[in-house]
Amino acid sequence: MNGAHPPRPERSRGSGVRRAGTPATRSRRAARPSGVAWWQPPRTHRGAAQKGRGPTGRSPRSGAEQDSARHRVPDATDVLPVVLAPAGTGRRRHSRPPTAAQRRAGRLRLLRRALLGVAATVVLGPLLAFAVGYLAFSVPNPDEAVNNQVALVSYADGSPLARLVPEEGNRIKVPLEQVPLHVRHAVLAAEDRTFYSNPGFDLTGILRAAWNQLRGGEGGGSTVTQQFVKKALVGDEQTLWRKYKEVILAVKISQERSKDEILADYLNTIYLGRGAYGVQAAAQAYFRKDVQELTPTEGALLAGLIQSPSRWDPAVSPERAVERWTFVLDGMLAQGWLTPAERAGAQFPQTAARRSLPGGVPTDSRGHIVTAVTAELEELGFTEQNIAQEGLRITTTVDPRRQQLAVDAAHAALEGQPVNLRSAMVAIDPATGGVLAYYGGDNGLGLDYAQVRKLAGSTFKPFVVLAGLLEEPPVGLGEVFDGEELPGLRNAAGADCDECDLKQAMTVSNNVVFHTLARQVGPEAVAAAARAAGITAPLDDPTAGIALGNKEVSALELASAYATIAAGGVWRQPHLVASVVTTDDRVLYDAATEGERRFPERVARNVVEAMVDVAEHDDLTLPGGRPVAAKTGTVQSRFEGENNDAWMSGFTPSLASAVWMGTDMNSPIRTARGTPIQGSSLPGDVWQEFMSEALEDAPLEQFPPFRPIGEPPSPLGPNEEPEPEQVTTPPAPAPGFPPPGAPPEGPEATPAPEPPFDGDGPGLFEDPDPDRDLDDEDEPEEDCSITPCG
Repeated sequence: MNGAHPPRPERSRGSGVRRAGTPATRSRRAARPSGVAWWQPPRTHRGAAQKGRGPTGRSPRSGAEQDSARHRVPDATDVLPVVLAPAGTGRRRHSRPPTAAQRRAGRLRLLRRALLGVAATVVLGPLLAFAVGYLAFSVPNPDEAVNNQVALVSYADGSPLARLVPEEGNRIKVPLEQVPLHVRHAVLAAEDRTFYSNPGFDLTGILRAAWNQLRGGEGGGSTVTQQFVKKALVGDEQTLWRKYKEVILAVKISQERSKDEILADYLNTIYLGRGAYGVQAAAQAYFRKDVQELTPTEGALLAGLIQSPSRWDPAVSPERAVERWTFVLDGMLAQGWLTPAERAGAQFPQTAARRSLPGGVPTDSRGHIVTAVTAELEELGFTEQNIAQEGLRITTTVDPRRQQLAVDAAHAALEGQPVNLRSAMVAIDPATGGVLAYYGGDNGLGLDYAQVRKLAGSTFKPFVVLAGLLEEPPVGLGEVFDGEELPGLRNAAGADCDECDLKQAMTVSNNVVFHTLARQVGPEAVAAAARAAGITAPLDDPTAGIALGNKEVSALELASAYATIAAGGVWRQPHLVASVVTTDDRVLYDAATEGERRFPERVARNVVEAMVDVAEHDDLTLPGGRPVAAKTGTVQSRFEGENNDAWMSGFTPSLASAVWMGTDMNSPIRTARGTPIQGSSLPGDVWQEFMSEALEDAPLEQFPPFRPIGEPPSPLGPNEEPEPEQVTTPPAPAPGFPPPGAPPEGPEATPAPEPPFDGDGPGLFEDPDPDRDLDDEDEPEEDCSITPCG
């Protein structure tokens, strides 16, 4: 009353003293009713406690009754205070829906936050990426730049074969002071006119390059500093990652080196074609002078080559060279580096002739492999500039062990023989078309005899058999021909046969039989069969002499064609390049090996059957009785009793090889003892030794089962007579009875009927026109003194 506060309740005093009416303390677990865990806090009703009443207005309860009330489920009539209601209940009851202005303000806040996040990502992301790259990437030196551009050629097992450019390249380093100012200005006019003022990279050019790459095009927009970095990193890949590294290192180099140092490194590093790295080597390659002696017009020509030296060389594309030269001079004029009078009087300079430089090509027999590889790369679309600048890693198909066996076999056969003898050998895997061994001679910078075309001789006879089998109806291996010599058409010694089938004729290399068959099926059919097998040499206007090899082929072509027969009629492109990979492991090329069917497998197997006895007949069998199909070839000279070329070619199911031997002058070939060389002699020795060693560890392979097409061949060898049958004397007939088998006597006797004619035309040796002479109509008489007779 009178505003006085109500009396406070008495506090407990001392230990064990508590206020009246206060229940005794119990354990927490016992204080809670059943179903309420001891760790769950009790719910309090502050409003009721303040008034000394329960939530329903009743008097407070005592002890356990009050505690139980705290945890009871509220009655339906209970009214929960606002503070005890579920979250948001009070707000929903009293809040109003947001207005349109409030909703707009909320959306604006979200948009501002999103824009701030994007801006932070755009600004901070590149800065973070730049910082990471700046710490991670090291700056290369000019020597590393050139070394990284070197293309490496390896054997099939990865062991090194050659470096297409020497370790230091064709490069002579010169200080910047020795490079005339007008030459430096020409390079900057062509590549980077703001070199001395830009920070090392062109942001506009980079953005333009990135946009082009995102659209699927190529990049661009590099400064001189970026170009140097690109060469040093061997980074010609058109990706944003490469551009990212390029920009970071360009900035880093710009901070570590002066502009003159960067320009000097660039001028000593760039590739300018003709195997020349740097301006000093280029000055000598194009003008046969030192860089100090270059005129402004000569410097402008070199500067114009930088972007594409292999295509803009004046010796390759004079129009394009003049166009680039003009562009450089105009740029020098625009920058004030050339006076109008000097520009008006400029004349396009005369360059020296291109010279073939070794460029790292080995000078021994390996040189022919490397030269063949570079030629194949050009056919695949890799330019000289790609090979010289991009640090390619080129893996070949050549097996180093078999390559050495081929070289050793050739050396062993030629040792002690006349010095004018030349030899070549190529071995191919029929399953892939990959060249396993390639020997074109010992002068790696000279003539490659593996690709020199020579008359094929009798190694062409299998293609005559192939043409016959592809005829309709086919000419089977059992077809019998007259093999006796004809006027102007001779056989080699021991090759005559009165009558022999195609397999027998192939074994002894009878010329008459195959000449006759070629005329029967047509010379064009023989040429078509050879092309189907893989011969790519021109076989234009063939005559029947094609059967005896009067067309030229190379050892590579012949090995490839025989490999097609070994592969069951599936042709595969002969190749030396297995793969091309960049230094950052991007695969630019991987050779295909699936092949293309050129003729049926059964046809190929019949051709094989015609060739399986040749090696044994010529004493060129392989160890262990390994099955092999082969054919020798000897090209007779215009001089009686002399030969000009000799061949041996053959295959197993997994390896085909061809060997040639001859001279540069197409002159008679003889051994050191004066004996004319034949296909079965020195070339046969090379072939036999190589094949024996190359297949030493290989499993013994059999050709597929033989199913003859047409008439099957005779099981007898050439000129081999069948064994006479045992004749037994029949018992004497009883008196009055005729001997067994005697024709009946009397008027009822009639002659035995003629056997039915099994054919629909004239016989094999019958001319459909009896008045036509095969030897003098549409075909000149063969003269073995001019046309090879096998």
